[in-house]
Amino acid sequence: MKQKTIYFCTNCGNETPQWMGKCPACGAWNTLTEHVEKPAARTSVDRVIGASQIAKRAPKPLREVESGREVRFLTGMQELDRVLGGGAVQGSLVLVSGAPGIGKSTLLLQICAELCKKSRVLYVSGEESESQLKLRAERLGIDSERLLVYAQTEMDEILLAAKDVKPDILIADSIQTLYATENTSSPGSVSQVKDCTMALLQLAKQNAITVFVVGHVNKDGAIAGPKVLEHMVDCVLYFEGERNGPYRLLRAAKNRFGSTNEIGVFEMLDNGLKEIPNPSELLLSGRPKNAAGTCVACAMEGTRPILAEVQALVSKSAFNVPRRTADGYDYNRAALITAVLEKRGGMKLGDCDIYINVIGGLKIDEPGADLPLLIAIASSYRDAPVSETLTAIGEIGLTGEIRMVTHLEQRLREIRRLGFESCIIPRHGSEKIQVPEGLQLYRVRNVREAIEIAL
Repeated sequence: MKQKTIYFCTNCGNETPQWMGKCPACGAWNTLTEHVEKPAARTSVDRVIGASQIAKRAPKPLREVESGREVRFLTGMQELDRVLGGGAVQGSLVLVSGAPGIGKSTLLLQICAELCKKSRVLYVSGEESESQLKLRAERLGIDSERLLVYAQTEMDEILLAAKDVKPDILIADSIQTLYATENTSSPGSVSQVKDCTMALLQLAKQNAITVFVVGHVNKDGAIAGPKVLEHMVDCVLYFEGERNGPYRLLRAAKNRFGSTNEIGVFEMLDNGLKEIPNPSELLLSGRPKNAAGTCVACAMEGTRPILAEVQALVSKSAFNVPRRTADGYDYNRAALITAVLEKRGGMKLGDCDIYINVIGGLKIDEPGADLPLLIAIASSYRDAPVSETLTAIGEIGLTGEIRMVTHLEQRLREIRRLGFESCIIPRHGSEKIQVPEGLQLYRVRNVREAIEIAL
């Protein structure tokens, strides 16, 4: 049978019969990779487990389908359980991605200490030897007879080992190093990553084994390999943070069994990752006193309110085109708020350089932080500090009005718990909320009223 050549887009997973410089689906340049399609053959799972063990299924009416609930178990790390939606789901396939050296392997090996108390774990490493895993486990204080390590990259051998030891949890580190023998492509290629992930997916679903897969990211921050990899797994977790910094953020980009808005915060220490259950105190530590250009924002990350310091620096520009930069905040949103402040707030910012930064490496992408950013810019422009006990919550419209945001009562409770005494909130929609004891609220209609109160 003649082999057919197709081209995969590594950015979106689109397939085309011929090579093109620009992907017709997503518009990315130079992302098409050649792949030779071969005649359909038995997969690794079929050859190792046996096709006779795979039950044949036929279509059935929806009413006859049993509505079973997913079985969850705790991993031993509350921050990871929060991101997963309350714990890992039995028989699910979880992809943990991040830059090299960020702490992915440390995180997965660290949860083995708790998982091995009730479950059998098979840790498959394609990058490290068994002695290297032993040294890392000793550093993390992990020693359990139920933790089995296996340094292997061949997919058939991994499936045979899973058939023999019958683990409850399998960890594959990493997917870019595994390869299927029936595929002649090199490990890490589009077809190899796709075939190996499909084999692990079938293993997880047919045997109710929870599989954690480690995936590296490329220089653009996307998962290395085909985009279809993210569609095949049940949950995609991104492990982020500055490699030279101590703090790490874990967030879900996809979760079939929970929310994708939760984040987990960790600190990298010599003996592994330490959970930070109260990240607001961490992000606000070291805040300067009586300094202009700073304001505290309360952002919702899933069900958790997090307080972060938003800083702005406004200075006269020495060039015809002023410079605008934003770190941790959406650049287009920051430009919109700057335009509203100039038009509705009466501040001449057209000839000023504006630099925006969110302390702690946190990325804020919700409208509730619009008002704190506007106050920080106005404070830097006037060189007038904002009170240390004042915070602000609100979305800003193009006409300068302050709009209501979600979970306002929960945000106010967190603000008061951390010792703040006053908060600027929208007037509309806040009449019936319960105000925490000791917290003074300033209800405003537009940006001019907010600036008068804050400064």
